[in-house]
Formats: sequence, structure tokens, C-alpha cells
Amino acid sequence: MMTFFSEQSFRRQATTELYGSTLVTPFETPRRMEIVLEAIERAGLGEVRAPNDYGLEPVKAVHDAGYIEFLANFWPAWQAEGRTGEAIPSIWPARTLRSDRIPRSLGGKLGYYALAAETSLCEGTFEAALASKDTALAALEHTFESGEPSFGLCRPPGHHAATDQFGGYCFFNNAAIAAQRALDRGYKRVAVLDVDFHHGNGTQQIFYRRSDVFFASLHGDPEVTFPYYLGYADETGEGEGEGFTANYPMAPKTPVSVWMQALEKALAQIARIECELLIVSLGVDIFEHDPISTFTFTRDDFTALGERLADAGLPTVFLMEGGYAVDDIGVNVVSVLQGFEARGGAKA
Repeated sequence: MMTFFSEQSFRRQATTELYGSTLVTPFETPRRMEIVLEAIERAGLGEVRAPNDYGLEPVKAVHDAGYIEFLANFWPAWQAEGRTGEAIPSIWPARTLRSDRIPRSLGGKLGYYALAAETSLCEGTFEAALASKDTALAALEHTFESGEPSFGLCRPPGHHAATDQFGGYCFFNNAAIAAQRALDRGYKRVAVLDVDFHHGNGTQQIFYRRSDVFFASLHGDPEVTFPYYLGYADETGEGEGEGFTANYPMAPKTPVSVWMQALEKALAQIARIECELLIVSLGVDIFEHDPISTFTFTRDDFTALGERLADAGLPTVFLMEGGYAVDDIGVNVVSVLQGFEARGGAKA
């Protein structure tokens, strides 16, 4: 299986994350990518290629122009104000405040475009986000041209990024950008299947009123799990998009057998509405030892996941999302991809 990865992803070297009441080193680290690349090489999974530069037009197709401009210009402007630390928002346009005005101040803009406070902005963030979407697009293009599956080793991840908000370590929504590109390339209906432990709130928001992208997410119950305010089972789409969103929230320590039953339901819906392409938001933070998640997957379970995804029989693009048990992330990712290939998913 072809893997795509950009060294520019290392441009983001954040040192600050607000975790509970403490500032900690971010769980989303560059080392995650190094471990995955090492595992791919050891397994002989296939060639690793650098992506092309696809520019900003694919980003503009799903993200707000003002938001893109904010990310592009924020860090130089932050430094020009004499700021020395990484930027974390301290206020948002909450329910009792106005959300129809974007402040001129950087602090005001920071809160306007953020959905959470755990993700800081730092030098290289915009460049890494651009490289990450290029990685996703390169994987999509490879699958489109060859029919073969592909893996986009995206960093930063993307599924929490909404039309005009960043958070959850995400800035541009790689899966949404790839899905829109697939539609522009001729696919009639695309499925985005999010298996990350955390709900893909950004992907859902982007496509919630559309019927050309079916979004399904298997995730921790938002009653007790980030991002808390989206991902409930009664969220099924609106207007033209009614019935094209499916959420499967599950309690902490949900058995893998129950998780797999939810996967079967999601795949049955994907087949029923005749999706032509499967984009997998591949978060391996469903691992039993992940430090910020509470599901129970083992290495063998990841292999079984890959096998079941291959059984869907669709052209498939895997895009990296979460996974924070750093020492194990490589073998868990490779287990999914090897399971997929072993089941005959090498070419749809």
C-alpha cells in the first residue's frame, strides 16, 4: 500500500497543551509520525512518497476564507505584538455573547476561531496544516488514478476542524478536503468513516446538510468525552442531508465486540446508499492503553478492523487522525493496513 507523508508536518513543534488544570507537553507530537514511519518500513508495507503541493483552492472548498486568512497570518502578527509564548484562547463568543462580529484584536480572533483551549497556535502550524491536507489529497489522487488503497500519514490530524474553527489538534479538515476533492473528480457519493475515539465534529458539521457525503462516526459518548457538544445518536443530518449522518456513541470500556457491531451497522448504511469511495479517518486512540481514551482495542483487534474494512469492497483512502500511545501507534496503524491488504483489499 502506498503511503504519503510530508516532512513539512514537522514544522509544528508545539510545546504547550492545556490538559485539565495543567499545562503539559502536547499528546500530539512529531514523534508519533516517526514511530509510524519506522513501523511501515519494518513491515515492508510499501513505498512512502512526499505529496505534491495542491495549493489553497481545495482548502477553500470546505473552509471559510476568513478562517484560512487567520491561520495564515496569525503567528507573524502575534510575534509582531511582542508575544513570546504559544497562543491559547481565553474567551469565546459563548451563548450570552455575540457571534456575528469578529474582533480586530488577535486575542479576540483567537477565541472566535477556536473551539477549545487545549490546542495552542505556534510557529509552523499553518505550514504543517498545509502539508497535512496535501498528504490527504495525494493519497486520494493515488486511489483515484490507480484504484489501489492508500494511506495518508497526516499531521496535524483534521477531523475536529470545522468550517471556521480549530481545536483538538486539528486545523484543516483533511478528510473533508479529500471528500470534496473526490466529488470534484467525479465520484457521486463518498463515505467518510471515522473510527477515532473522539467524535469527528468538524467533518459532521461540514457535511451535515448534504447528501453527497455520508458521515459515520464510532466514538466515546459525548456525555463524558471530548468534544462533548456533538456526536449524539440523534444527530442524523438536516434538510437534504437527513439520513446522511450516523453517530454511534459508546460508553468507556465498551467491549470490542460491541464496537464491531456498530461498525457493521455503519458499513451496511454505506452499502445501502451506494457510496463509491471510502475515506477512513483512522484514529488508533481506540487502543486499550491510549492515555486520553477509554476503549479496549488490542493489536489483533486492529487487524480485524482492517479486514472488515476490506470486505466493504470500495476504493479506500486511510487518513491519520489520533493515537497517543506513542510507543504502540506504529504497530497499531500497520496492523489495520496489513489486515486490509491480507483480506484482498489491495485493489478494489
